[in-house]
Amino acid sequence: MKVTLEELARHLGAELHGDGRLEIHRVNTLDKAGAGNIAFLSDAKYRHLLDSTQASAVIVRPDDLPFCPVAALVMADPYLGFALSAQRLDTTPQPAVDVHATAVLADDVKLGANVAIGAHAVIESGVELGDGVVIGPGCFIGKDSKLGARSRLWANVTLYHNVTLGSDCLVQSGTVIGADGFGYANNKGEWVKIPQLGGVRIGNRVEIGACTTIDRGALEDTRIADNVIIDNQCQIAHNVEIGYGTAVAGGTIMAGSLKVGKYCIIGGASVFNGHMEICDQVTITGMAMVMRPITEPGVYSSGIPLQSNKEWRKTAARVLRIDDMHKRLSRLEKQSDKKD
Repeated sequence: MKVTLEELARHLGAELHGDGRLEIHRVNTLDKAGAGNIAFLSDAKYRHLLDSTQASAVIVRPDDLPFCPVAALVMADPYLGFALSAQRLDTTPQPAVDVHATAVLADDVKLGANVAIGAHAVIESGVELGDGVVIGPGCFIGKDSKLGARSRLWANVTLYHNVTLGSDCLVQSGTVIGADGFGYANNKGEWVKIPQLGGVRIGNRVEIGACTTIDRGALEDTRIADNVIIDNQCQIAHNVEIGYGTAVAGGTIMAGSLKVGKYCIIGGASVFNGHMEICDQVTITGMAMVMRPITEPGVYSSGIPLQSNKEWRKTAARVLRIDDMHKRLSRLEKQSDKKD
């Protein structure tokens, strides 16, 4: 795929400096780019790489333009320019083309225009697929589920019954949406399953990584709002609600009935207790254990940063002595109060 630099400038809404007839076929980094590549500079500390770059063009901020020795596209956010350029030059194939002969569709499935369904996919009764939906090979779409226009599922995605996926969504391979939540009663040591009767409602422009699970609600629905991105291998339990524009990094675990606000950023491998609320605009750094509600926007962390093994052993030994140290300190404070 090729595009002229002038066409790319229009696509980005960027200011063109240089020969607009240059043909660009790939996005690359400043130090790895070659002829026909466009690179980007989003951090001034890498400005020195401009001197040696072999890129045909670079996306830069206005302040970096005087240092750019090649053609340039100037815009306020070069990293956004990188993302939009990568979209324009994307060569990723579609998960499926047309409806494969081995796909199995119930008689009453409703198909929009230009739907593609891969080999050995199974689409059950009552399913509705909007215009331009693409279903990869080996996918399963359960009864009465609905997919909005232009949403795509890669291979071997499972949507259980009564799952709604909005428009322009992307779900990577191996993800399961709508499996039973972890609901049981205990009768004298015997587990009694509670049927999970809710569904899953996912908004528009949501992207979900590979091998992530989003459980159906126990009675009401699990809900993911528009413009949410969820990474690989995350566990979203029953009746979780995730607000608009929130990003969830890989390996995160959210327990049941958690409510996460808008525009939150959740670091990888974080763990959230259930039945509590996280307010809007909260950033959780990686490997955090969130056990209490958060009511004020800000950045929150827990856990111990990496140390050398020698330092970690000392830290661990001291942590194990905290209770004893606290008791000794309390005794010293009481003795000091008596002397006063």
